[in-house]
Amino acid sequence: MFRFEHTEFLWALMLIPVLTAVFVWMMIWKKKALQRVGDWGIIQRLSPGKSNSRVIAKFILLMIAYVFLVIGIANPQIGSKLVEGERKGIDIMIALDVSNSMLAEDIKPNRLEMAKQAISKLLDNLGNDRIGIVIFAGNAYMQLPITTDYSAAKMFLANVDTKIVPTQGTAIGEAIEMCAGAFKDETHSRAIIVITDGENHEDDALGAAKDATEKGVIVYTVGMGLPEGAPIPEYNKFNQMVGYKKDRSGSTVVTKLNESMLQQIASAGKGVYVRANNTQSGLKTILEEINKLEKTKFESKMFSDYEDRFQYFIAVSLIILLLELLIFERKSKWLSKINFFGK
Repeated sequence: MFRFEHTEFLWALMLIPVLTAVFVWMMIWKKKALQRVGDWGIIQRLSPGKSNSRVIAKFILLMIAYVFLVIGIANPQIGSKLVEGERKGIDIMIALDVSNSMLAEDIKPNRLEMAKQAISKLLDNLGNDRIGIVIFAGNAYMQLPITTDYSAAKMFLANVDTKIVPTQGTAIGEAIEMCAGAFKDETHSRAIIVITDGENHEDDALGAAKDATEKGVIVYTVGMGLPEGAPIPEYNKFNQMVGYKKDRSGSTVVTKLNESMLQQIASAGKGVYVRANNTQSGLKTILEEINKLEKTKFESKMFSDYEDRFQYFIAVSLIILLLELLIFERKSKWLSKINFFGK
């Protein structure tokens, strides 16, 4: 098992393109400044010891050293001891709607991003519970099988967007069926949380919720959006907004929360319905309800010891920095006198 102890330091790698852009700008500015002094060819002959290739090589080495330094500070760790143990918790499957209507911005920053942020916070508040993720639009897809690895859940969650599914729609029933089939042990307390705006509902979600309850699974629903609705933004391939979705008559499409449907699904699933808004996602209320369920024991495997590997990256960084110091911007006069390929 590989992990970083301090993942927040990895954001420092975002400085690399900024530093590169500044370096390129400085090189161009310096050349233009020298050209204003006189002819570029003459200037080059007057400073034969100057080497731009060495300057570029030194910068590249500095950037490589910086990368290794940042990774070292983040402290890569490798799990060295896998142990088995008993945990007591609840099995939870989350069904997340990723249809285009979830891009509506009646909930800021938009319905989908609000849902993802809420799920991330939910993961932070889970104790010994197991969790899995199903995404759905026109069809449902297993994104993460049920697990106790919350880090993996966050990683998969970060990659979720509306482009991840090939067909649009809102197949809530199919998502509930897939979630219900993902549970490994029927003796555990099990819950499904459906997060959607409920619009363009296509299949028999009520029947799927009733079937789930017959298997001992409780279905909760969270409505993302507001009843008055909002237009659906459209983006180009550069992720720039180009307008709003329109129907065949040219009118702007307004997507509205189908609250009645979600209430019916929650009722059929013997769960509760909560509407999200700009201040709260509703998952906190759902988690409080889930925590009332009986927690059951299950076996789990986890790494109990991790070995640090930061020292290797720091060492490589120092070696590269030393190498960079040994490279001079100007060509060495005594080396240039030596004819390695003499007659």
